Amino acid sequence: MSEFVSIVESKSESVPVDLPSGVAVLRLDRPKVNALNLQLSQELLDAAIELEGRSDIRAVVLWGGPKIFAAGADIAAFPIGEGHRDPSNMVDPLNEALLRLEALPQITVSAVNGVALGGGCELSMATDFRVCGESSNFGQPEILLGIIPGAGGTQRLTRLVGMTKSKEIGYTGRMVPAAEAVEIGLASAAYPDDQVLAKAIEMVTPFTKGPAALANVKRSIQDGFSLDIAEAIATEKREFVASFQTDDAVIGIQSFLENGPGKAEFTGQ
Repeated sequence: MSEFVSIVESKSESVPVDLPSGVAVLRLDRPKVNALNLQLSQELLDAAIELEGRSDIRAVVLWGGPKIFAAGADIAAFPIGEGHRDPSNMVDPLNEALLRLEALPQITVSAVNGVALGGGCELSMATDFRVCGESSNFGQPEILLGIIPGAGGTQRLTRLVGMTKSKEIGYTGRMVPAAEAVEIGLASAAYPDDQVLAKAIEMVTPFTKGPAALANVKRSIQDGFSLDIAEAIATEKREFVASFQTDDAVIGIQSFLENGPGKAEFTGQ
């Protein structure tokens, strides 16, 4: 049974808002600051594997609670003893979990309250979108410990905000406040702190009525991003062909021919 990570599908003590059909909240709850340790990483991986097979869930909101998203890795577990100091067994499970989360077929958004720092920022960047509270902060402060990010912080941040800005944030380890995060493309929007979860749910709810091809366009974008243009176009064609195999392709094309654009009622299949 999971202790720190849960998939919540209806209003509860841990998620005090109504959830529309097809939307689930992936809830982090490791007091006091949702520090990422081996157990939490494994539970996150297990949850991602479960969500992969849930065709009834079309959108996922990742939330750390009303006060803090995640303050980073559990620094007390860092290896600093004598000999070869290898943190691989600590970061490898987190990387596996984030890659699996990033590849989910569902549309995903991180709802960031408080701070998303270090591993917490890396975790938020593994989702499709990020919305945050107006008083929230992002950051990769590892350099202040004399180390660097190890769970995608130098890579996903660069892809989101560009090389120059990523270097500046990584070199200084400074906090990135909500308004700046939106300005540079790290976050999609900032809202009053007490509205973050509701706004994140509102953002992804329309996707629960979208076509099955949402998963195809997501895979096409993500798989093709690091390829040269010819390989990327081949990736797009792969997903283009796959999208035609869905029931929703038939529904959408027939609806367009009979009723014009924007009137199709998709099934998600």
